[in-house]
Formats: sequence, C-alpha cells, structure tokens
Amino acid sequence: MTTHQVETGAIDSDTTPADAIAGVVARLRRVHASGRTRPAQWRIEQLRGIERMLDEREDEITRALAKDLGRDAFESWLLDILPTKIEAAHARKRVRRWMRNRPRLLSLTQMPALGWVQYEPLGLVLVIGAWNAPLSVTLEPLVAAVSAGNCAVVKPSELAPASSRLLARLIPEYLDAEAVAVVEGDGHTTQALLAQGFDHAFFTGGTEIGRKILAGAAPHLTPVTLELGGRNPAIVMEDADLAATARRIAWTKVLNSGQTCLAADYVLAARTVRDELVDRLVHSLEEFRSDGSPRGLRIIDERQFERLAGYLESTEATVALGGGSDPATLTIEPTVLVDPSPDEPLMREETFGPILPVLTVDSLDEAIRFVNARPKPLAAYVFTKSARTRHRVLAEVSSGGAVVNHLVYHHLASQLPFGGVGASGMGRYKGRSGFEEASHRKAVLLKPFKPDPRFVYPPYTDRARKLIRRLYRA
Repeated sequence: MTTHQVETGAIDSDTTPADAIAGVVARLRRVHASGRTRPAQWRIEQLRGIERMLDEREDEITRALAKDLGRDAFESWLLDILPTKIEAAHARKRVRRWMRNRPRLLSLTQMPALGWVQYEPLGLVLVIGAWNAPLSVTLEPLVAAVSAGNCAVVKPSELAPASSRLLARLIPEYLDAEAVAVVEGDGHTTQALLAQGFDHAFFTGGTEIGRKILAGAAPHLTPVTLELGGRNPAIVMEDADLAATARRIAWTKVLNSGQTCLAADYVLAARTVRDELVDRLVHSLEEFRSDGSPRGLRIIDERQFERLAGYLESTEATVALGGGSDPATLTIEPTVLVDPSPDEPLMREETFGPILPVLTVDSLDEAIRFVNARPKPLAAYVFTKSARTRHRVLAEVSSGGAVVNHLVYHHLASQLPFGGVGASGMGRYKGRSGFEEASHRKAVLLKPFKPDPRFVYPPYTDRARKLIRRLYRA
C-alpha cells in the first residue's frame, strides 16, 4: 500500500491524496480569511521560528542532509543553514517597514489627490522545494511567503527523503501549524497540489519540470516564480588574477559535488591564459581534496550519476584531471576537461556535477557570442580587472544575475533580488524582492469630494474638449 504524507500524518488507503490535499488547502484558506496571518507580529514570529529551528535543530538537519547528499556538517551549514538564517533574520528586522504604504508623487493633472502602493497578502502560497539544497531552496521562499502575511503549503523534494521527513516534523513545531502545512510526496502530489489553485507558487528545479509546473498552474492562472538554473558561464580574461580565479571557480565544483544551480557550468578562457588557468584549476581541485577526502564526490541518485558518467564517456575533450566514476558509490571524480566539442551532450545540458569544461576563446567578442547563442543562464561570471570588459559583459550578456571576479555570493545578499530570466526562470525572491513577489501591490488613489469640475463629465462642449486636451497635453 502506498501512503502519502500530509502534514505529519499518513493518509490511509480509504482517503485519496487529492481529498486530503483539498482538505488541507480549504483549512488554510479559512485561516487566511480570518485575518490571522496579516499582523506584523504574526509574521515576525514565523520568521523567528525559522531562525530558532535552524539554531536548535542544527545537528538533526546536518544528519538528514548527510543521509540525502553525503555532505559533511560544515558544508550543510554553509549551503543550507547559513543562507536561510541570513534571509529569515533580514526579513524579520525589516518586515514592519516593508508593510508600510509607499506614497507616490502624482502629476499635477491628478490634483488634488494622494496616491500610494498598499501591500496585501496574496492568500495561499505553494512552495515546491528541490533536492540539491533541501532546506535553503525550500525555506527561503517560505520566508517570502510568511513575511508577506500568507498561509503556505510546503512540498519538499521526495529525492531528499530524510530532509523531507525532517521538515514535515519540524515546521509544524516551530511555525504556526494552523497556517503553514507540509505535504510530502512525488510529482503526482505536486500536480494534485497545483490543481487546487493557489494564489502563488514558488518552484526550484530543472527547466523541464519547470514547464510542467507552469502547465499545472495555468488552468487556475496561478502566478509562478520559477528558479530553474541553467548553464552558467565563467569568462576569464587575460588580466584576471588566475590564482584567485581558479580557486573560486573550482570551489563551486566541489561544493555539494557541483550540484548547485549557481556553480560555473563551463569556463571560457582567453587563449593566452588558458593553459595556466587549467593548471591552476587542477591544483586547486587537488588541494581541496588533500585532507584525505575520497577522490569521488557523491551524486544524489543513480539517474544523475549515469547522466554525468555518460558525459565523461562520450566527451571528445582532453582530460586534464579526473574523469573517473564509481557506480557502486555513485561518485564522480572532480574533472577538468579542455576544449570539448560545443555540440556534445556535456555542452548542451546543465552539468550539475563536478565536471568543469574549459573552452578557449580568442576574444571577448567570441566569448559573448558563445554565451548569447545559448539559453539565458541563471548567473554569468566574469573575471577581469578591466572596467570596460566588465561593463561589456554586464551590458551584453543577459542572465538572471551576475558576479564580477567571484561566483555565487550574490545569493547570500538579501538586498539583491534572486531569480532567472528566459529558460533559467521567472520572478524574484530574497529580501524585499521576495516580500513583494508574495504580495499584491495595490494601487490606491484618494480624492476629495471637492473640487468636482463640471467639464470633466459629458456631454462635452468644444471648450471642455480643448481644456481637457490642454490639461493632459494630448
């Protein structure tokens, strides 16, 4: 018998998952309609609850992440706990200010009048998590949802089962269980949730699944924030500090075994520094594993392992480092590949693993053309000391975000919006951007009863028409 988890209890065989999900959604809608989640204090308590959960249950969290992903405790703290704590604390300290009406200066033609933007909760928000960072990519959108005063359903990834079970147990303990529910399950559960018609949905995952999420949301016109990843380029020019550049790029390929949406997917290196950069990448990756760590890095499951091993078997590139894999342990060695064919599978799909292709370019123009000939990435990275080079890449390469002379760090900045563009996603969260994404921004205009000039109303005389045109300069 298959059981499905809704909140902390299993649904028995006499109850269909769809029926149980509908009941949870109906209850949450009643709670939201009661106004319970609107006050600033409720929002602050939820955000503080997330912070407390991460502090008090750190050991349990890191153990669950070790089971799912094979990570050590510090890496789990760095990737999942730290970013979420930063985000929750940032929102908690500012949410009262975010909730205030934002006055707008109106044109003279509107006078006398006052205008402002008023923020109101959307209602019920669905958060669909991912397996590669099971806490942060699930809880950070939840921060946005509760800071905006919404009820929420959290659907963790079934591919990280230990983390999913832990979230199902801890979220009702630390947050308002009447307003925030956890539903565990697979893709069928996700579609059953979308069929309920939420007021907004956040999804983190791959592009193909993102299309299915969008299709599932479409019948109900549910707005969706999609964070989908993509092929993130790292452009390395002749004037870059190659030692720092190599360390920083290599770091993203060992962090979580390269299974992060913001890792460098490939490097475009200027020909004059390509060989030295490759040598330094190899040195950095070897240095990172010099503490006796196993050579291979753990991949989440057999399907992802076989995909990555297939890239290694089919590549035409020169192997500068690594290239090994072990199906028994689902591990892939950190690998540096030099000049693979741009048409091979490795270069057509997001790598999402510890494999780093390095391609040679003869100019900045060539690098920009290469990136722009492919779907828009979630992040673009450029390493240079030249302001002109930096400005060109930022102006001419479209990407969800960009970092100059480093990688990933923009995700830790709650002051910056985070999200994709084109195939790498739509919508934004983090900080105020997340609050606004999960809020309805209502335009409000207040007029007095007087003056009430007659010429505004029909029937319009010739004089009235001329006056109105003159007022609006139309």
